[in-house]
Amino acid sequence: MTGILLGQGYYQRFDPKLAEAAQPYPPLGTLVAAACLRQAGHAVSLFDSMLAASPAEWERALERTRPAVAVVYEDSFNYLSKMCLGRMREATFEMLQAARARGCLTLVSGSDATDHDADYLARGAAAVIRGEGEATLCEAVGALAEAGEGGLHRVAGLSLRGPGGATVRTPARPFLKDLDALPRPAWDLVDWDRYRRIWRGRHGYHSINLATTRGCPYHCNWCAKPIYGQRYAVRSPQAVAEEMAWLKRTYAPDHVSFVDDIFGLRPGWVEEFARAVDAEDARLPFRCLTRADLLGDDTVAALRRAGCRTVWIGAESGSQRILDAMEKGNTVEDIRLAASRLQAAGIEVGFFLQFGYPGETREDIDLTRRLVEQCRPDDIGISVSYPLPGTRFHERVKAELGAKRNWDDSNDLAMMYRGPFSTEFYRALHRVVHQEFRLRRLRGRARRPRQTASMLYHAVTLPWARRRMERLARRAHQGIGPLRASLSPAQAAVPSEQGS
Repeated sequence: MTGILLGQGYYQRFDPKLAEAAQPYPPLGTLVAAACLRQAGHAVSLFDSMLAASPAEWERALERTRPAVAVVYEDSFNYLSKMCLGRMREATFEMLQAARARGCLTLVSGSDATDHDADYLARGAAAVIRGEGEATLCEAVGALAEAGEGGLHRVAGLSLRGPGGATVRTPARPFLKDLDALPRPAWDLVDWDRYRRIWRGRHGYHSINLATTRGCPYHCNWCAKPIYGQRYAVRSPQAVAEEMAWLKRTYAPDHVSFVDDIFGLRPGWVEEFARAVDAEDARLPFRCLTRADLLGDDTVAALRRAGCRTVWIGAESGSQRILDAMEKGNTVEDIRLAASRLQAAGIEVGFFLQFGYPGETREDIDLTRRLVEQCRPDDIGISVSYPLPGTRFHERVKAELGAKRNWDDSNDLAMMYRGPFSTEFYRALHRVVHQEFRLRRLRGRARRPRQTASMLYHAVTLPWARRRMERLARRAHQGIGPLRASLSPAQAAVPSEQGS
């Protein structure tokens, strides 16, 4: 038996937007890894950085548990971990160095570590786990117990320091195929009372996170997939419903957030899930993320039967030209139809929007603003195009990248390549679109004094925000060229109004 301390490098305290939202979730991927280590016979402790103030708390956990092995295992179900934020990278480096200084053997797993393994090795990791990590982690811990760091060279799926500081990569490990064979996450390691207090104190309910899938088979050319690759594996509907029922009995959450990139992709899965939820008495309100073109009438009806409260759609843009350039594989009309079907079924709709894709014009931006106005989603999330290694988008713009290659936090919104407009413009656009959305939501609904005050604030400040955005749009800016440079000849011939 080896004593192991697991943590992750995402600190909500270091991400002001998310700290203000106060919707923390336990590190699900880390908890699955902990369960796998337990299954292999190891003694495991958890450091939950989601609720921690700083890496100083990790140091205290190291002193308290005295582990032989310290593992920084990122929660790859958390989209913020996949964004590889600069502040979280620095926190992970601090954690690795603190563990190394105390004589621990150190392992690290995550999207950023997979993309930048040499940097993590230089900052204290004995090995970087590349890609999907549970099997590699368990084998690596066994090798460390038997032969120390020298035993790691026979473990597939690792990056190691070689002679002269070179990075040595052992052969890749095959992906897991049977997700039902994984043990249930080590939920008992979570400080549920603390999570429950935060959620109910701010929102009046407590939400818990679950995963039903791994990966995504679609080809959106800005989407990085360093952990699960270009594949899709799914748990059985019965296994998911059984875990929901167990969580409902054991921890009594009020809500579930499914963290899949695409919920219910396999034909008939959602319908089977709805039946399993009924059979297991597992029904809880939930939210999920999926594609607009998967939301047919039967799927929407099954989502409602299963208890779905909110569906988030990766809408991205109201311009068909931009969607085609992104290789999204769906249409603006798909988005409109999906929103309409969900709203008719009494299910809330969220839109993820992305501005700043190469060659974007003011017309494309206005089409997206019009889509939000016409579809009237219940919530929106806004980002700008973010080039991450391993994507075709990154390859297209990497010659334009400067010293800054990662956002500091999730609200950074920096244009790290020479985008169509400046960083200041996109930050102003972010404010305008959010204010337009909030003002539409409040009109006719403001009942309490606080809602009325908010409506008046947005009504008064929105014209100023729009004028500032227009000034920034006119400011001289050297972008990376017209959209047609990013498209195939057939795509470039499509009028920008198509699908609007």
